[in-house]
Amino acid sequence: ILKQIVDINRAHIIMLVESGIISRDHGGKILKALTGLEGKVKVKPEHEDAHIAIEEEVAKAVGAEIGGNLNLAKSRNDQVATAIRMKLRQEILKTAEAIISLQEALISKAEGNMGTLIPGYTHLQPAQPITFAHYLLAQFDRLQRDLERLQEAYSRVDLCPMGAGALATTSFPIKRERVAELLGFSGVLENSLDAVSTRDFLLEVLAVLSVMAVNVTRIAEDLVVWSTIEFGIIELPDEFAFTSSIMPQKKNPDVLEVIRARMASIIGGFVASAVMLKALPTGYNLDFQEATPKLWSATETAQRCLKMLADVVLNLKVRSAVMSKSELSFLAATELANMLVRDHGVPFRTAHRIVGAVVKTLIEEGKSLRDLTAEMLVNVSKKILGSSIRVDMEEIMRIVDLSNCVESYDVRGGPSKIETERMLKERRNLLAHSKDWTHRREEKLNSAEKMLSAEVEALIQQLTVNRNT
Repeated sequence: ILKQIVDINRAHIIMLVESGIISRDHGGKILKALTGLEGKVKVKPEHEDAHIAIEEEVAKAVGAEIGGNLNLAKSRNDQVATAIRMKLRQEILKTAEAIISLQEALISKAEGNMGTLIPGYTHLQPAQPITFAHYLLAQFDRLQRDLERLQEAYSRVDLCPMGAGALATTSFPIKRERVAELLGFSGVLENSLDAVSTRDFLLEVLAVLSVMAVNVTRIAEDLVVWSTIEFGIIELPDEFAFTSSIMPQKKNPDVLEVIRARMASIIGGFVASAVMLKALPTGYNLDFQEATPKLWSATETAQRCLKMLADVVLNLKVRSAVMSKSELSFLAATELANMLVRDHGVPFRTAHRIVGAVVKTLIEEGKSLRDLTAEMLVNVSKKILGSSIRVDMEEIMRIVDLSNCVESYDVRGGPSKIETERMLKERRNLLAHSKDWTHRREEKLNSAEKMLSAEVEALIQQLTVNRNT
């Protein structure tokens, strides 16, 4: 956070000059000494922290009498709280961009797999047919909620603690709003004691990243399981899988396993930070210092893993032939029961029993649902109902066609083509809004940095003019 600390000092000095607390001459000299300091200053073992190192460098450049005013009307407490928030804003935007990139990969892959059938699971047992596009859209929506939580957290991070001092502000007539403006904040974190002593913004971002980490692990786990020979639903790209050191036939999902593991470190960082910060007395405590590295580690891990997962999604292959497995024909069982209810007036629970008995018989005979005959269905129905129903093979063949099943699921949010197309269009719009949200905040931060630099340059130039005069 060295750059952020230097920028805070620059903004603070400009405010002190504008408020008449220090002279323009002294302010200009301090600002000149601060220029480029983030690339020059070295934090040495004898320095207590970066704040002291910067103050020492300024004092060397302009003398202790002038440089000694660098820390006038501010404290390390409000500075560090502000610097963390400044860097965290950037990290949130980078993480948001990484989420958006993964969402784009999911949408792109979904558009090419709207008709690709795969089994949908409950309890890890084949349940009903869906499309790969439907699965990918489900992951998009989870990530969208993660993104929205991150956006909400940003609004609470984007408040400036500067001017709070150590905990009780200052007797100098400073303008907190001006410093917040120069640093690109949307407002001031008002109560001075709260401003320096809270780290709930840190915990909130870690909590949001932890929820996202849980969602990412579920995607990784799906892809790991589905890439096995037993499932055979997808094939991982060669560049994201590795062979065994002893078994040449192996294709291990190493990258996904590492992503899955590293998500645990994000969750661990949140838990560790929460335990560190709990029950601390109100006010600044050095315990805060131990939580901050866990925040940076979590944001870096999230960004790298999200980008890697996006590459995996874009390059994996779906094995559509998996649906030819005889045991997956039973995915149509629910729709067979629905047909008995809809077309033959059988109560659903009774229809459920009839189809369950049919499935049991077929499995015992080593057959699939595609081997079901009208005669078998009629006979089983008669045993349970006590009376016959009339079913023909055309009805049965229509139902056991899994493509027809999927297309019949055209309720809002279902996997049918028409619903998939609608959802894809809406998600594309969501992506556009998300990109716009990120872009506008990046622009605001860039504009604030340009404004700060312009104000600094103006004071330094005036210093030069005064010397020449």
